[in-house]
Amino acid sequence: MQLVLLAAGRGSRLPKKYRNQPKCLAQINNKTILNHNLKFYNKFKNKTIITGYRSDKLKNFIKSNKFNSIHNKDFLSTNMVHSLFKIRKITEKEIIVCYSDIIFDPLIYKSLSQFKNKNMILLKKNWLKVWKGRMSNKEILKDAENVIVKKKMLLSIGGKILKNLPKYQYMGIMKIRNLDFLKLRNFYKKINDQKIDFTSFIDLALKNKIIKFQISTTNRYWFELDNLKDIKFTEKKLI
Repeated sequence: MQLVLLAAGRGSRLPKKYRNQPKCLAQINNKTILNHNLKFYNKFKNKTIITGYRSDKLKNFIKSNKFNSIHNKDFLSTNMVHSLFKIRKITEKEIIVCYSDIIFDPLIYKSLSQFKNKNMILLKKNWLKVWKGRMSNKEILKDAENVIVKKKMLLSIGGKILKNLPKYQYMGIMKIRNLDFLKLRNFYKKINDQKIDFTSFIDLALKNKIIKFQISTTNRYWFELDNLKDIKFTEKKLI
């Protein structure tokens, strides 16, 4: 499996003191977000990081952890989907796509490796408990995304929650087969929307029958870092 780490973001919702470097270098208990996940990253021989904002700050991490790197020079005017499809050379049968602003249990790797030659999306089971530590109920309805699943297949993802809270939330980790990755890249070119967000893109690809995803669900620890409240909440949980 080939790891693709999306790390072009600048963390615009973080306080000013964090914004002189890529978001993934924010310190959580004196350790960067990236370094919290090294046990997971190091399970891959073939790994690529897509950089953007202040990419110079990532040079030491890239070199010491043997990542290949690709720079998205248009990071200010594009989104993570554009970063993902900066990749031109795919050498493995399966690609793991991972956000760089999350901290999670490295044992999640087992869930990814169990699905052989299948597209898989990782969903958090007990997500509401984590969200309640980060924000109010009103904010949860605004921040969380709708996820519709049937018979362990993903039907829809992204968009506002209209009525009932979903069972799961997307964790920012998925596995895509090589050939389906190429189909998605061609689809991205076709829709010609460089600002489309990641889950909206996946949802559109599902609706257009470009790809199918099985789901894997987990209760293993996982934290998303979007703002200062997230950082403080995560620091308490990781002590």
